[in-house]
Amino acid sequence: MSVDEVMHEVLQDQLFYDESGGGVTFSGGEPLLQDIFLLELIKACKQKGIHTALDTSGYAHMRIIEKVANNVDLFLYDLKMINNALHRKYTGVFNISILDNLKFLCRTGKNVIIRFPVIPGINDMTENINDMKGFIANLQVPTSSNLQISLLPYHNIAKGKYQRFRKTENIRDLSPVTIEQLEPIKNELETTGISVRYGS
Repeated sequence: MSVDEVMHEVLQDQLFYDESGGGVTFSGGEPLLQDIFLLELIKACKQKGIHTALDTSGYAHMRIIEKVANNVDLFLYDLKMINNALHRKYTGVFNISILDNLKFLCRTGKNVIIRFPVIPGINDMTENINDMKGFIANLQVPTSSNLQISLLPYHNIAKGKYQRFRKTENIRDLSPVTIEQLEPIKNELETTGISVRYGS
């Protein structure tokens, strides 16, 4: 699709955006993999006064983050694990650029919600929570910016998709995470002074 074709779809809901205070969220997959097209879409939305949010893993070259940052109103930024080797083990990629990009966004005063998908037995361990606390506490955040943390409890809704597409599910037999299980993590992360909430 062209930018104009996408904007034709987007603008059909402009009345809803105006009344709700909402806007457009670019998600995926990873939207930053199509950075040129993404930037044109974001700019087109801004020209129409539409709020823009970018849902990203942050796994991109910093020049791409820098390029889109000034046109995005809110970053929904996944942060799964701080330990570089464990991040590679569970996601397939190292997280150095992810952490550096998040530092850049915070340092430059962008509005960011750090989204922490809590997966039992993988990243809910004390070591990772302590690593996250240390990393977040050391972020340079201007008082004018808005940094929050959102805890996303693991669920098994995707099981049906794996079966439908005949894919192998690498994580099996995990129970969904309850709010009660998230509470101690929330309490720990709140010691950073950053607001923590449940859900997206």
